[in-house]
Amino acid sequence: MMLACQRFVSVVRNSRTLSRHVTTWSPVGAAFNAQQRKVDLFQKNVGLFGVPGLSTPAGFEVAQQRALRETEQLVETACNNPPGALTVETFDQLSDSLCKVADLADFVKVGHPDPAFRDAAEKACINIGTVVERLNTNVELCRSLKNLLDNKEVLDSLDTDTRRVAELFMFDFEISGIHLDESKRGKAVSLNVNLLDLNNEFLNGTHLPNRIEKTALPEHIRHCFSIDGNSIQIGGLHADSPDELVREAAYKIFLFPNSSLLLCLDDLLTCRNELAKLVGYESFAHRALNGTMAKTPETVMKFLELLTDKLSDRTAKDFNLMRDMKMKMNSRSTVLMPWDHSYFSSAVRAERYKIDPSLYSPYFSLGACMEGLNMLFSQLLGVSFRNEQPMAGEVWSEEVRKLAVVHETEGLLGYIYCDFFQRPDKPHQDCHFTIQGGRLKKDGEYQHPVVVLMLSLPPPTRSTPTLLNPGMMENLFHEMGHAMHSMLGRTRYQHVTGTRCSTDFAEVPSILMEFFATDYRVVNQFARHYQTGQPLPKSMVSRLCESKRICGAADTQLQVFYAALDQVYHGKPQNQSTTDILKKMQEKFYGLPYVPNTAWQLRFSHLIGYGAKYYSYLMSRAIASMVWRQCFQKDPFNRDMGERYRREMLAHGGSKEPMLMVQGMLQRSPTLEELVDALVADLDTDSRIRGRRMSEGLQINDRLTKAIQLRAGLWKSSAVFSGFPSY
Repeated sequence: MMLACQRFVSVVRNSRTLSRHVTTWSPVGAAFNAQQRKVDLFQKNVGLFGVPGLSTPAGFEVAQQRALRETEQLVETACNNPPGALTVETFDQLSDSLCKVADLADFVKVGHPDPAFRDAAEKACINIGTVVERLNTNVELCRSLKNLLDNKEVLDSLDTDTRRVAELFMFDFEISGIHLDESKRGKAVSLNVNLLDLNNEFLNGTHLPNRIEKTALPEHIRHCFSIDGNSIQIGGLHADSPDELVREAAYKIFLFPNSSLLLCLDDLLTCRNELAKLVGYESFAHRALNGTMAKTPETVMKFLELLTDKLSDRTAKDFNLMRDMKMKMNSRSTVLMPWDHSYFSSAVRAERYKIDPSLYSPYFSLGACMEGLNMLFSQLLGVSFRNEQPMAGEVWSEEVRKLAVVHETEGLLGYIYCDFFQRPDKPHQDCHFTIQGGRLKKDGEYQHPVVVLMLSLPPPTRSTPTLLNPGMMENLFHEMGHAMHSMLGRTRYQHVTGTRCSTDFAEVPSILMEFFATDYRVVNQFARHYQTGQPLPKSMVSRLCESKRICGAADTQLQVFYAALDQVYHGKPQNQSTTDILKKMQEKFYGLPYVPNTAWQLRFSHLIGYGAKYYSYLMSRAIASMVWRQCFQKDPFNRDMGERYRREMLAHGGSKEPMLMVQGMLQRSPTLEELVDALVADLDTDSRIRGRRMSEGLQINDRLTKAIQLRAGLWKSSAVFSGFPSY
């Protein structure tokens, strides 16, 4: 068993004394600051996540067949029973049966180190997806739900949550074209199938490197790229390279237009628009935003335009700072270009605040950070972590830690599998996967939620724990925000559990955690030097927070540009090429010039998972900022506010209109102007345009896993991905 505590002892010398400092970790801290105890190979293999059949890849086929048999029985039950609450319960049970296979497979296909498991999971995802498409166009199944919604007497007898879940299931039917005649319904199915193929083709294409003849590049920079015979392969933007020529070459080559991928994107956007119009919407954006906080594309664009106006002077000032830095560093050109943004914004921060991440890392051992989260959740929500030793076959890597999440009075809430460490073939992406959603079962027991948090941290060694830089620490807090949403969103129906809510609300709990992560009162509870036990000086935290203000407006404006581009692509057809639209949006919403013969949109992977919803990051951040300032800034450990936060925002998952949850927390509904002001206030007082700022942000080629594949209907993928793309 893991020792109850573990001590790291170091000897520190100075000119006068020899002193000993001892840091004692709790069981949770010790579990993450030590190498994992190996699983007993003589134990019986219990299967992945304790699912007995998943001890081998063949188990996915068995799980599929079982789910399909359950599906047939549940469809028959739904179609033959009179309308009532049982109808909704049956639909949710049907959804749960499919999700238990599909969600688990959605993770395994990207997270398991064994190719055989990944392949089997990929096939399971495809097969379940096919079943879902068939169910979404099952007229008899839809009629059983419609009979309920059309019966006022029955509808009035349902509680609020049951009625909302029924309406959400009907919405899934409608966006699949169930209300159309047979011919048009068949066309809708065909378009949906085509979209799955186009989504995969485009997403795969966004990751592919570009090649160029070796002789096309100056000899002195060739070593910066991957050389393959007579060609050079460029698979990223190299945005942080100190060599301007390297940044320029990478930008122009990596973003050089691929004609087949341009055609794929055209077909993808056309197909989405055609499907949306077929099922009764003005555009794909109108369809995608139904049920969100924003509700309409017009609201989103107004939000982005208001934010652009408010940021205008600040953004211009930021670009001037970058230009001055470029001149100061004796650049061969004084014109600020898109490939300069990340590098020179970082350079300005470094010069002003002398931020060296390596000076912070010793205070942010992984165990210390986990202890900090444990203490914060305990004080705020009455929730704590309990480290558990996985059984043989339960986890896919011996480095995975298993946490039970326990409430002080309610008992076990669920499980978090922490897949935090780097390994070959593991995606370099921070994300949260729902493996099993919570729901109230027929026997009155609650089905505990199970999630995976995936990070990409260096593993501990025998002598040194995993040490996080400030960005990694904020990422950890961010992802744990998603996990706690899953644990505390204890809804009656799994279809709306935890993070199964509107995209522009799903990021609020995770972004809110970033505010806690950069508040010294919180950080001071856990940030201790892993060798000496000394606390992180307050001045270092203040300097780090102050540095984030630098160039924050320009970074935010870049995200506004991406969000606006996403909206226009998914709005009414423009009769222009995607590149021409990019030029137009870049001129209006960014400020740095378009570079001829580039097509950044072909690296915009979020068009798949976040089509017409990229604005969600900004709107969620605005809401999180308002919640922080109004409810937690005065006292980040206020238990009454913590309980209100759980009651009003976390507990409902997607079973309540998102803006009603915000209204319950803030005691009012914020206006667009107030949302914009909240973002601007953050820039003026403590710029937090993500813990994953541009300087540390997403490198599109290797940071966005191809797991983003959202499907509407009875199965909704619950992977929540983090990070902004770099330009």
